[in-house]
Amino acid sequence: MGELVGCYLMPHPPIIVHEVGRGEERKIQKTIDSLENISQEIKQKWPDTVIVITPHGYVFKDAVSITTLPFLEGDLSQFGAREVKFKFENDLDLAREIVEETSKRNIPIVEVSEELIKKYVLPKKLDHGTIVPLYFVTKQYPDFKLIHMSYGFLPFEKLYEFGVAIKDAINRSSKRVVFIASGDLSHKLTPNSPNGYTPKGEVFDKTLLQLLSEMKVEEILKMDEDLIEEAAECGFRSVCVMLGVLDGYEVRANVLSHEGPFGVGYGVAKFDVTGYKGTSLLERFSAEEDPYVKLAKESLEYYVKYGRPMPVPEGLPEEMYKRKAGVFVTLHKKGELRGCIGTVVPQKKNVAEEIIRNAISAGFEDPRFPPVREEELPEIEYSVDVLMPPQPVKSKDELDPKRYGVIVRKGFRAGLLLPDIEGVDTVEEQLSIALRKAGIRPDEDYTIEKFEVERHEQRVF
Repeated sequence: MGELVGCYLMPHPPIIVHEVGRGEERKIQKTIDSLENISQEIKQKWPDTVIVITPHGYVFKDAVSITTLPFLEGDLSQFGAREVKFKFENDLDLAREIVEETSKRNIPIVEVSEELIKKYVLPKKLDHGTIVPLYFVTKQYPDFKLIHMSYGFLPFEKLYEFGVAIKDAINRSSKRVVFIASGDLSHKLTPNSPNGYTPKGEVFDKTLLQLLSEMKVEEILKMDEDLIEEAAECGFRSVCVMLGVLDGYEVRANVLSHEGPFGVGYGVAKFDVTGYKGTSLLERFSAEEDPYVKLAKESLEYYVKYGRPMPVPEGLPEEMYKRKAGVFVTLHKKGELRGCIGTVVPQKKNVAEEIIRNAISAGFEDPRFPPVREEELPEIEYSVDVLMPPQPVKSKDELDPKRYGVIVRKGFRAGLLLPDIEGVDTVEEQLSIALRKAGIRPDEDYTIEKFEVERHEQRVF
């Protein structure tokens, strides 16, 4: 059985390499000392394989990547130090295990092969995000195989799950493995930063490093995305993957240093694995996941993969087999609506079948959106509204857009709006939207019904 022997957060400023900095690197001596400390520690752990996840490799918008070339090589010639060059053997066996585990979890992963590089004219050399940390490691311990990977711009929790897939692959192997999360912190840390300045840069750096020191994983995954974006960092997603690699372990975290005299934050931290707790964050959230939401998610993913509706699974709560009700399934992607279809009155024999059907419809039949593509699935968030029987309304005073949905009718025309929709704060706004959906003019003689819903929303880390 393989073993994760250590995880590290390491920055990658080329100036820290003496052959590039030529004396300027002394301005970040604390960072150098910390990296040398880590490198000596790695030597004592004698890993078979070092995995580096870098922000400057093959970064895709909707997928993570792993390089499958037999050898991985590169230099710092673009920074005036051609003599700093490395060549590593790729641990292809473990790389394939990682691809397999990642694919099992429906996380998009690109294998960067010789063919892919030629086809898309990609650079073949290792990036500085990989070379700079390994510059220090190899001074102490050069005898290892390398795995080179990059994160994608997937949701943070999906990057965390990618880390869990890496962990599982390591455990299935026979290798002793060190994992390095390469990344700098805020690039807007001081007024002399070449990227501009914001006081939120310091807030981001201090917040992240404090949460890491306390291993508050859930709080890290739920960090304010606006703060992360304003900080102009490049290491946060590497950290998300690293935390997934550490999923389920007892971890002793130690932030060794943090400095930023050039306007970019350089944080160095180590994470010692002291044992396995036997409980994982993903397992806990899976156990807590709402069965209505989970069924909607599984339904759409199954349809995308196989092109047919999934059968009703076993093991659902009994009420989902016995209950009949109208159901709306709503899809969001990055906070924006991606599809919403439902039934006011039940069309199937139970709620489970209703959810399965309407999840597919939300993904493929909402005329406002194109069909959901497989590569989008990791970014889709789901909510399921089970409708209570509608009741006639005699006066608008009986309405409340936060509590009640509305149905407006005139002859064969009807329009429905769910309750508690962001941006719909008044009865007038709610009715206006419902009337437009039905094609009913406000001055027509229409009827109004109201209904409550039982809302099931996706648990976000």
